[in-house]
Amino acid sequence: MSRRDQIKLTPGEVLDFLAAERVANVATIGPNGRPHLIPVWYIPEGDGLSTWTYATSQKVANLRRLPQATVLIEAGDSYETLRGVSLECDVALTEDTERVAAIGSALTERYTGSAEVAAAASQFVRVQAEKRVGVVFTPTKVVSWDHRKLGGTY
Repeated sequence: MSRRDQIKLTPGEVLDFLAAERVANVATIGPNGRPHLIPVWYIPEGDGLSTWTYATSQKVANLRRLPQATVLIEAGDSYETLRGVSLECDVALTEDTERVAAIGSALTERYTGSAEVAAAASQFVRVQAEKRVGVVFTPTKVVSWDHRKLGGTY
């Protein structure tokens, strides 16, 4: 078995990792052809992720031009604890205010840890949803690694 095979996450481990981590780095292609890399908060949805962002953002302009992104979620503070998931994704933008508000509410609940806070913020989320778009990442390729599986050996 190769080292690569040894550190690969199972599909279930990938889903658990995405649920546990909190920041995704999203790379789109900017107007000059270079990667545009930004961090986002996200919610896991099925095999993929969703977030919201301002409709006028650079990432949205990039995604309107080319609806593809690479998303990296990583963790670990030393080589032997390094783990992560890289998702090559097709991306769908939604401007449906109800769907955007639902994403915003789910983000509020996930990052505050409270359904009550999310409910209390619903009017704020609703107002924000009118200025934002939902961004839905559907993976076409998943690469994963967990160096902890090597047990400290290289």
